[in-house]
Amino acid sequence: MKSQTRRFRGPTIPLKTLRKQVFDGFPIAFGLLAQRILLFRETLFIRLLEFNADNISYFKRCGGMPRGRVDSVTLPFFGIFASSSNMNNTSPIQRLDVTSLSNSSPLLEPLDLLFIHHSCGGELFAAAGAERGTNCILVTHTNGGGLRAVLEKEGYRVHEASYGSKLGENTDIFDWLPKFRTEMEDILACDMQDARYQDGRHNEVVMFKSCFPNNEFVGEGTAPGKPEGPELTVWNAKATYTALLGEFRKHPQVLFVCVRAPPMARIERPKPLLKRMAKNLRGRGYLLATSGPLAREFNNWLSSTDGWLKGYGLKNVVVFDYYDILTGRGRSDFCAYATENGYDSHPSREGNEKAAEALGPFLNRAVRRLGLGQSAPVAGAGAVGH
Repeated sequence: MKSQTRRFRGPTIPLKTLRKQVFDGFPIAFGLLAQRILLFRETLFIRLLEFNADNISYFKRCGGMPRGRVDSVTLPFFGIFASSSNMNNTSPIQRLDVTSLSNSSPLLEPLDLLFIHHSCGGELFAAAGAERGTNCILVTHTNGGGLRAVLEKEGYRVHEASYGSKLGENTDIFDWLPKFRTEMEDILACDMQDARYQDGRHNEVVMFKSCFPNNEFVGEGTAPGKPEGPELTVWNAKATYTALLGEFRKHPQVLFVCVRAPPMARIERPKPLLKRMAKNLRGRGYLLATSGPLAREFNNWLSSTDGWLKGYGLKNVVVFDYYDILTGRGRSDFCAYATENGYDSHPSREGNEKAAEALGPFLNRAVRRLGLGQSAPVAGAGAVGH
């Protein structure tokens, strides 16, 4: 007896309807696949670029590249090419050093300090804890570094300007020159936000910091650069900071502390496919991968003895290397303390605590070299950096 196989048939679908369903679903399926490919391509590109740049830097520090090693990465995938040797300025720089120049102990006389900042600065200042505060002037935050308490312990009276105030609203690289040029009197008289001192005091220390988007450089630019920008190129950024020194020179007894902008996280959050494709067509699809080395180049220039402060001569400008601390002291061109699984450029509590620990003694040395915070002036010359 022949065995019988029972067949189950589903509902019959007309061929025309089946074709329509297949073709309607194809763009969705293709879009999802393309988005996965774009994300994989970008992640692979960044990883290869960083791996190659880190190894190039290592071999150069050790005396040269091994024979047969290629000093670049080329990724001919979807038409993207990059050379790390052209984009990454990883050679060691000579930094201005204050560690052996003056005393880092707490101040003998209190000083008024104003910090102009946005979110990262507020988190750096805040104590660790659940978020509490307004307009990025934070009492506590989960990423809190505790810098406010550190500075108060060292003898500083701390004041802030951030979102919600005229002085604190705009803090991008190209905002500083017009701000210090036209609002310096208000900055020196600022108690909190836009409120002024009522007793005739003025701020003897002014710290200012841009946020991490100011490390999203779009290119090298053209020398000598435009101080007004607006395109964020290395040469335009150099031009605006060079012009700033003319404003700082007018106030030789005020210490201006440039806190370098924190680095970008190495991984971008996934974006909708159409938005990513449009960005690629505009030539900005790999801004993150290329901006990291450009940010390193600019920030090295800020701190180098042959950079921003070369020839300035006065003692009232310093650079605090927040950027370099957060890159793991140069292990990468991206944030080593990114939050939210590496997607968020806001530094973690650990990164902010490292910065706060370094900034206290650094600032004490800087103000003493300027003759502030003590009963008698001290001798010394030259600008300082960290």
